[in-house]
Amino acid sequence: MPGHPATPGARHEGPSADLDALAAAPDHHEVLLENDQVRVLDTRIAPGEATPVHTHRWPSVLHVLTFSHFVRTDADGNVLLDSRTLPSPPADGSTLWAAPLGPHSARNVGERELRVIAVELKS
Repeated sequence: MPGHPATPGARHEGPSADLDALAAAPDHHEVLLENDQVRVLDTRIAPGEATPVHTHRWPSVLHVLTFSHFVRTDADGNVLLDSRTLPSPPADGSTLWAAPLGPHSARNVGERELRVIAVELKS
């Protein structure tokens, strides 16, 4: 999910195939490329939509195509990040570094589609 600042308690230490973004939230993640080194995902969340709980087990480079405010919660519904509280939300076209993320859901609380290309680094 976009704007992944390191969130205490949200780091995912081991693989979980059941909660992997593609298995748990396939309506919001599309694979553009995958090999032994990387996986490139196109992530899309429409206004008002929320993803099912899922993980991102590898660190990644995120390229924000269109930014929209979002709220990230853990599997219990506790807020991990509300992008509306960031001092400087990512602009369209920005590129960010993201640590792995443990189980979370993201809800688009903005008025535009949230769309991010994630290059997940497997090694």
